[in-house]
Amino acid sequence: MNLIKSTGTFSFFTIISRLLGYLRDILIAIFLGSGPLADAFFVAFRIPNTFRRLFSEGTFNAAFIPSYAAELSQGKDRSDGFANSVFNLLIIGLFFLVIIIEVFMPAFVFLIAPGFEGDNQKMEIVINLTRITFPFLFFISLASFFSAILNSHNRFAIASAAPIILNIMLISVLFFGRFLNDQLVYYLSYAVTLSGVIQLIFLHLFVKRFYLPKLTLKIKIDNRVKVFFKKLLPSIFSSGVTQINIFVGTIIASFQASAVSYLYYADRIYQINLAIAGIAIGTVILPQLSKYIQNDQKEKINLIQNKALELSLFLSIPASIALLIASEQIVSALFGYGSFDEESVKNSAKALFYFSLGLPAFALIKVFSSFFFAQHNTKNPFYISLVSVLLNILISVFYFKSIGFIIIPIATTISSWFNSIVLFIFLKRKNIFNFNQIFINRFIRILIASAVMGLFFNFLITNFNNNLVYEENFKSIYLIGIVFLGLISYLLIAVLIKAFKINDIKLRY
Repeated sequence: MNLIKSTGTFSFFTIISRLLGYLRDILIAIFLGSGPLADAFFVAFRIPNTFRRLFSEGTFNAAFIPSYAAELSQGKDRSDGFANSVFNLLIIGLFFLVIIIEVFMPAFVFLIAPGFEGDNQKMEIVINLTRITFPFLFFISLASFFSAILNSHNRFAIASAAPIILNIMLISVLFFGRFLNDQLVYYLSYAVTLSGVIQLIFLHLFVKRFYLPKLTLKIKIDNRVKVFFKKLLPSIFSSGVTQINIFVGTIIASFQASAVSYLYYADRIYQINLAIAGIAIGTVILPQLSKYIQNDQKEKINLIQNKALELSLFLSIPASIALLIASEQIVSALFGYGSFDEESVKNSAKALFYFSLGLPAFALIKVFSSFFFAQHNTKNPFYISLVSVLLNILISVFYFKSIGFIIIPIATTISSWFNSIVLFIFLKRKNIFNFNQIFINRFIRILIASAVMGLFFNFLITNFNNNLVYEENFKSIYLIGIVFLGLISYLLIAVLIKAFKINDIKLRY
């Protein structure tokens, strides 16, 4: 496997999806801004979107791929039997979960948005919207199962392209936003669930080459299947801890008007780098790493782990610096139009600034967790993540009244750095990971290249600041130009000081 090429393939489609996501959010900002309808939709959308991230962005893979790879090494009949058992159990479990939540939706909405209690109109809208969007969970979870099969066979392009469908559906609805008025949020909600159906059909067309699902009520629950489901919940919790922390933040933010919207827009901006620096790398290395561990190829294991960590930091550190320098200009250029006023820009930018401090940690959690999962170890990441989430809740709840919504990104960042550091300590203690000399040399060079890029990027932002103010119509064009120049400068410096070598692109791991 070529790590950089495979990551590049996964990242290409992920970037397309994220860019379409930005277009979607720009249109939402124009038509809904950060008002009560926006808050209601974002709560209803946050639930399926969180589950989409939990299941489709590597977390389902974390439990499934090591088990499936072990079965695959013993023959296709064994792997198909295992996959069929998991597939049918997922269908039954998800079906009843969706039905139960739909019936008890008012109580469920109160749990996820308790701050809306007392505003009957807002609460009713959220309940109705969530009833429409929640079936998305059923379809996207099964779609993620097909994605995991494809990823197990090192087919990353189709799985990473599937989420594009969601954004295309929502953008299509938003183009009619002017005519739909207050009904827009309902049409968007229907589009969410419909996109789940289409993604499932789309992935099924491609997975048939490797696996053909068979629906049956006679499910063989053997020891292999029991072990998988025992690993599933811990792996979802530990690999998706950043999303869980953000989801918890949404619940707490519901007590402050418009805070849900501020956090949503800030979250959308740093997610594009996290998708590449953490999710893509963690997803790509897991199948190959699992095979090396299965065959006890220690040199290969050490090589791919160090290269994955190096690539993750190479991508996340400069992005974190750029977001810290220009958080307000970036939010303004991307979303500062229509109903999204200057106050909304400033508040979202504050949230983005503190999220940015945690960006390398968010990426490291994904990569470090993959090292554990490839070893069939989900317990350690689970317990560490559990403590991390509790820490996040304690900090957020304790300071929310005095500081307001801004404590949520601060708490998320603190708890994520705690999570990543403790994961690293456990990796070292259990002798699962060791630095090699190449990584240490490259890491120092990455820090230097990132610092120089940061100085150049700050120079550009300062000199073009008048073109980036809220009132400017073409601020997004200037921002794109500045980001492009910053990226080129970083790559040139990295190559010049050998923080990155061109021949790395051709290496196989």
